[in-house]
Amino acid sequence: MRNPAPSAISVDEMLQLDNQLCFAVYSASLAMTKRYKPLLDKLQLTYPQYLVMLVLWERDGLMVSELGERLFLDSGTLTPLLKRLEANGLVARIRDVGDERRVHVSLTAAGRKLKARAASVPACLLAASQCSVDELMALTQQVQILRDRVRAA
Repeated sequence: MRNPAPSAISVDEMLQLDNQLCFAVYSASLAMTKRYKPLLDKLQLTYPQYLVMLVLWERDGLMVSELGERLFLDSGTLTPLLKRLEANGLVARIRDVGDERRVHVSLTAAGRKLKARAASVPACLLAASQCSVDELMALTQQVQILRDRVRAA
């Protein structure tokens, strides 16, 4: 782990809420989720369900463990999401015939069709952000690098 460079910021300043990166990320996440809600309500998806669908639209037929790795979720969190998506007719969960512990998740026809309806969601968030596509892509990459560094620490 790298040691932070010495700084002129005082302990009191370091402990101010508005100087906390974690709070900036957390509050930005809350704002983003709030912005997504009416868009996802039209699709009858929660935000975590939307994330599952995004992964499956990229690559259908993943195992539950692969979905969990991609979304940084454990199976205890992911299983209820998948059950709800299955109950809504968007995915099918199929046990592997060779190993019943492995469960594959596949989109149904309704799940594939939902992708076209969801296509407007990113543009709405782009507009709300008041950023260019390049700015958002750079910011996304910076946050991913931060996430990966913090996870590795």
